[in-house]
Amino acid sequence: MNRRTTLAALLGNRANTSTAAPPDGGHTSTTAGPSPVNSGLAPYTGPFEFEQAAHLLRRTTFGPTYKNIKDIAANGLDAAMNQLFAAQPLPAPPLNFAFADDPNVPIGETWIDAPYTADNINDIRAARSQSLRGWTISVMLNSSLSIWEKMTLFWHNHFVTADVDDPKFVYNYITLLRENALGNFRELTKMVTVNPSMLRYLNGRDNIAAAPNENYARELLELFTIGKGPLVGPGDYTNYTEDDVVQIARVLTGWRDLGYNTVNPAQPVTSVFAPNRHDNGTKVLSPRFDNEVITDLGDQEYAHLVDIIFSKDECARFLCRKLYRWFVYYIVDDEVEANVIAPMAQIMLDNDYQVQPALEALLRSEHFFDMLNVGPMIRNPIDFIMSVQNIFEVEYPQNNLNQQYRLWWNLFRLTMEPMQMVYYAPPSVAGWKAYYQEPVFYRHWISSATLPVRMSYTNTMVMQGIPAAGAKAQIDALKFVASLDDPFDPNSVIAEFSKILFPQPITQSQKDILKEVLIPGLPDFEWTVEYSDYINNPNDPNLAAAVETKLRNLLAAMLSMPEFYLS
Repeated sequence: MNRRTTLAALLGNRANTSTAAPPDGGHTSTTAGPSPVNSGLAPYTGPFEFEQAAHLLRRTTFGPTYKNIKDIAANGLDAAMNQLFAAQPLPAPPLNFAFADDPNVPIGETWIDAPYTADNINDIRAARSQSLRGWTISVMLNSSLSIWEKMTLFWHNHFVTADVDDPKFVYNYITLLRENALGNFRELTKMVTVNPSMLRYLNGRDNIAAAPNENYARELLELFTIGKGPLVGPGDYTNYTEDDVVQIARVLTGWRDLGYNTVNPAQPVTSVFAPNRHDNGTKVLSPRFDNEVITDLGDQEYAHLVDIIFSKDECARFLCRKLYRWFVYYIVDDEVEANVIAPMAQIMLDNDYQVQPALEALLRSEHFFDMLNVGPMIRNPIDFIMSVQNIFEVEYPQNNLNQQYRLWWNLFRLTMEPMQMVYYAPPSVAGWKAYYQEPVFYRHWISSATLPVRMSYTNTMVMQGIPAAGAKAQIDALKFVASLDDPFDPNSVIAEFSKILFPQPITQSQKDILKEVLIPGLPDFEWTVEYSDYINNPNDPNLAAAVETKLRNLLAAMLSMPEFYLS
C-alpha cells in the first residue's frame, strides 16, 4: 500500500491502487477505483497557515526552520512564491582549503579555472574533489528560502552525468544546471547536449562520421526530452523510432570536449565542433518527427535537431510528469494526467518551454495542497541529510576555512554513500530509481541497509556530533528549544517539535510516549521548574546539562520516528 492510499484510508477516502509507471517517465493507468486526489491545477484558495507553509517549504527547500515557516505563513502564499522563485546569484566558487602542494592554487583561492601539474595530478584532483563535494554541502546549507537548489538537484537527476573524473568538469556542469534551473527546458537541452561532462559521460566525444555512437542520441529521446511511449511496432515507439536514433546520432557527430585534466593554463573547460569529424550528409527523420530533413548545418545542426524534437508537445508532458514525481507524488494516473499534467504542460507550451510558470502553477494548485499530498513522500537521502542541518540551524566555524570544508566533506562522505544517494554519482543514466522504478518508487530509499544509517546519522547529530579538524557539527538542543513559543510546558515542547519535524499530526498516544522520554515518570511541572531554573541561571553547567540531556533524548527519539522520514 502506498502512503497516499494510507492517508486516504485514514481520512475516509477511497484510493487508486495502481502504482505502475513506465521507466521512460510515462503516466500510470488507473486500475482500481477513483484517484484519491481528484483536485487539479486550479489555484489553491484555502487557508495558508502553518501547515500549508510547512508543506510548501519541505517540498521546495532543504529544510525550513520554525521561524521560516511562521514567517512564510504570516506573509501569505504570493509572497512565499515570490521568495522561493526569486533570482539567486551563483554561490562563490569552491576553494583550496588545505592542500599546500597545488602550485597553481594557493590555499584560500579557487581552482575552477586552474590547470593541474603532471607530477602530482592525482593528489591535486583528489583535493579538488573533496573541495567540490564539501562546497556542495555548503551551498545547500546556505540556500535559504529558495527553490533553486532543489531544482538544481532535479536537473542533475534528469540530465544525468557521472564518472567524470575531473572536478573542473563537474563544477562546469553543475553550474550550467544551477544557472538554468528555472529557465527554458529546450535551451537547457541544447546546452547540455554539448556540455563537456555530457560529451564524456555519454560518448558524444567519440561520435564521429566514420563511426557514429548512438549512446547520447538514444538517451536524448528516451530519458531527456520526449520518452518512448508504448511500442507500436518493430523498432517503432509512440514518440520516435529506432531509425530516428540512428539519424540523430549522425546529426550529433563532430563535438569534442577540451580541458579534461589539462596541465595547460591557457586551456579552459569547453567543447568545440570539429567539422572534419561531422557527418555532413542529409539526415531524414521518421513520420514521428514529420519526416523532417536535416541538411548540413555545421555547428548549429544539433540545435536545429533539438528544436525539431521540441516541436512535439509530448516533451512538455514528459517533463511535467518528472516535475510532478519530484515535488508531489510518484503515481501519475489517468486522473492526474488529465487534471494536472495536461494543463501544466499547456502552460509550459504557452510559455515556449519556460519551466518556472508551469512549476509555479503546480506549487500554487489545489492539487499540491490537497491533504493527501501532505506527507506521503519519503525524503530522499540528500533532503534528509540537509533537513537535519537546516531545521536545527547547525553551526559551522566561520573563520576557519580548513575546519569548515573538512566538516562539510565529512558530512558528504559519511552520509550520502551509505544512504545510497551520492551527489554527482547517480547510479545510471536514468537517475535514481526512486523517481522511475515501479512499483517501489520512493520506498527505494528505505531498506535494511539504509535505515540503520539514517538512524545513526540523526543520533550522531543529536548526541556527539560529526567531528573534523578539531571542530564538530552538532545539533544545539538548547538553542532549538529556545526558538519555541512556549518552551516551559512539556506538552507544548512536544507539540511544537512535532509541528516542525513531522508533516502530519501525531497521535496523543505518541505524544504521551514522547513525554515519557522527556520527563520519565515526572509530573509536567517538574519540566517547567527545571527549565525555568536553567533560564534564570544559563551559565550554570549542571542546570544546562540536565535540561540538554532530556532534550537530546527527546530529539533522538523523534528523529528516529518514521514520520520524520516523510515530507
